[in-house]
Amino acid sequence: MKLNRTDLGDLNFFRLVAETGGFRKAAAELDLSPSALSHAMRGLEQRQGVRLFNRTNRSVTLTQAGRELLADVRAGLDAIEAGLERLNRYRDRPAGNLRINVPSDAARLVLAPVVADYMRGYPEVRVEVEINDHVIDIVQEGFDAGIRYGGTVPEDMIALPLGPELRWLTVASPDYLRDAPPLEHPDDLKAHRCVGLRMGTGRIYNWELERGSEEVVLSLDWAVIVNETVLSLEIAENGGAICYTLEDRVRPQLADGRLVHVLPDWWSMGPAFHLYYPSRRQLPEALRALLRSMQRGSR
Repeated sequence: MKLNRTDLGDLNFFRLVAETGGFRKAAAELDLSPSALSHAMRGLEQRQGVRLFNRTNRSVTLTQAGRELLADVRAGLDAIEAGLERLNRYRDRPAGNLRINVPSDAARLVLAPVVADYMRGYPEVRVEVEINDHVIDIVQEGFDAGIRYGGTVPEDMIALPLGPELRWLTVASPDYLRDAPPLEHPDDLKAHRCVGLRMGTGRIYNWELERGSEEVVLSLDWAVIVNETVLSLEIAENGGAICYTLEDRVRPQLADGRLVHVLPDWWSMGPAFHLYYPSRRQLPEALRALLRSMQRGSR
């Protein structure tokens, strides 16, 4: 059976519906209406004479035939994408689309310093960055790569460091510290208002502080819990509480005095940011060029 243009397009739509788990989300990514996408899938089923989806009011799941087709479609489309990617070796510079998922800290510290120069250097690459602190499956969500802290990258991915280890410390505003209880040891933080940070995995991050060979891990009675760094810093800058953050995120505030390093003899070192991508795929040239930019920017 020969494939026509409609079949090829619908097979790509089929993969996206299967990987996102429904017509509504797939339609949003394709900039189509859910009804138009559903109609296209019914057309694919009718042409093939096989039902590919089990449809209910609440869910869309694959039939056994659909699951088998998905494996073949993935392999075929991956091969096509790899072939198109290899064409980049014959270009003067990379072209195409590049989708990356990054947490908010990495977006500000790793991407923001280099993305403008990258866009000027590679105008034929269309870059899409989704800032998301939640842990997601980048393959299922259709991303070429993601960025996470080292040690949290899925084992089936290839991970490449983007710089040295990162230093974490506790900070507060001078206004907060002026009337606050004394702070001489990390245990004294139990008497203070502190901001808890809920990580992308859903758990609240324990504060880890070290001084020489001493190590302290704190799970405090948090005055407020947030799930983004920006808000925790704004709370600290406005005198609301002490927050725990990357030193690189607060260098300007520490330099101009808006924030103070609380317990200056105490901090901890954590894994660097890592760029990661599926091990079954080759590194796209557009991503390779961005990786070089980010690694240079981190030196």
